[in-house]
Amino acid sequence: MVTKTDTTEIVTQPKLEEKTSHSLKRWFKHFFYMPASKRYFSREDQNAIAQAVQQAEQGHVGEIQVVIEGHIPCQQAYSQDTCLRARQLFAELGVWDTEYNSGVLLYLNLCERTVEIVIDRGIKQATEQHTWDEICQQITAGLKQQQYREAVVEGVLSIGQVLNSFYVYQVIDDNEIENRPIILN
Repeated sequence: MVTKTDTTEIVTQPKLEEKTSHSLKRWFKHFFYMPASKRYFSREDQNAIAQAVQQAEQGHVGEIQVVIEGHIPCQQAYSQDTCLRARQLFAELGVWDTEYNSGVLLYLNLCERTVEIVIDRGIKQATEQHTWDEICQQITAGLKQQQYREAVVEGVLSIGQVLNSFYVYQVIDDNEIENRPIILN
């Protein structure tokens, strides 16, 4: 059960259903996709991403969670695109549940070759959409050049720069969200 704070929008099943765009083509694409997350992101790559997250979180209360998914689960792929999937993971993983509403989810879907960034309301009020779009485009360009680790690391560091410009510098020892990326199928 996902709860809701008064400043955070949580994506629940009814909310997902109201924005559904059914696609049989997307379902086939995800059904026949061969899991490749670990092929593109080795242990060394995952460690480099975790170090980048730790570095990007220094000096502010912002929290970054990286999720790399090979494909959307087949039972959801028909009615859920990558944007809705990212919002669902934002809720399920509790990225919204930080003390200062400062969570950011960086979601990569390898099957669709898309990048989504979901930000908590505390950050959304002070930033503009084009800032996040630029970071997504930067990561996507690196992925197209098959520079997977470098693209994600640079994207995480860019998110950290945005958070640094939003939050006042503070020495924070509390890490509310694990720095290691989550690798799904």
